[in-house]
This record gives sequence, C-alpha cells and structure tokens, in this order.
Amino acid sequence: MDQSNNRPLRKSGRNPKKDPAVFRYSISLNAEENARFLSLFEQSQMNVMAHFITACIFQKTIKTIKVDKVTMDYYMRLTTLYGQFRSVGVNYNQIVKLLFRNFSEKKASAYLYKLEKQTAEMAKLCQQIIQLTGEFEAKYLKENE
Repeated sequence: MDQSNNRPLRKSGRNPKKDPAVFRYSISLNAEENARFLSLFEQSQMNVMAHFITACIFQKTIKTIKVDKVTMDYYMRLTTLYGQFRSVGVNYNQIVKLLFRNFSEKKASAYLYKLEKQTAEMAKLCQQIIQLTGEFEAKYLKENE
C-alpha cells in the first residue's frame, strides 16, 4: 500500500486574497505625459505605482508633500546654533566657578566684567536671531500653507 496517498495534504504558500484583482488595463503615454505622471507619482510619495493610479482614477485623496530645501536648511542651522548656545551656557557656569577658585577676587572680577560684555553681545545676537526667525516664518512658511 502506498503511504504517500494516506498523508494529509500540506498547504504551503501565501494565503489567497478574498477579492483578488484580476482585471488589468493598459495605457500608453507620450514622453511629456509620462514625465508629468512620474513627477506626480514622486510627489505623492506612494510606494506602489498601481496604488497611485487607482487613487487617481477613483479620486481618493492623494497626499502630496513638498519639501522646501531653504526651510530645512534654516531649521538645521538654527538647531545647531541652539546646541551651541546650550554648550556656551554650560561653559559659562564652569568658567565662573574656576575664576573664583583659582584667582583672587579682584582678578576674577576683571575677567567676569569681560565675560559680561561678551554675554551682552550674545544676548543682542539672540534677539536678532529671534527677529530674523519671525520674519522668515512670516515670509516663507505662511505663504506655503
């Protein structure tokens, strides 16, 4: 007797879809239409071109994300500047402690006076940065919304 017929069948592979897409359509585009189609597809940031096409046909919402390089660059530089200001604050505290520990009170006061002048200049610079950031947001970020 053949035992291979008595074994239960093993099901392998992917589970079948409940509603498989079996209907296919073909379209032809010229070079200009294809370039426009590809740019729209890239702007949508969808991963599958077929999903993008069906979304266009059935007028589903298509998300389009526009990345503004100028805004990203400004944001990155502002973030870097913020990190530098934080490190300056930490160094400021360490310097004050070292001045009073290692120098006489008169000499430490003289160095602190110079440090205060530099701090006042840095505060003016911070105010200018805040003003420029406000102008940048008003001009570029509000336009795009």
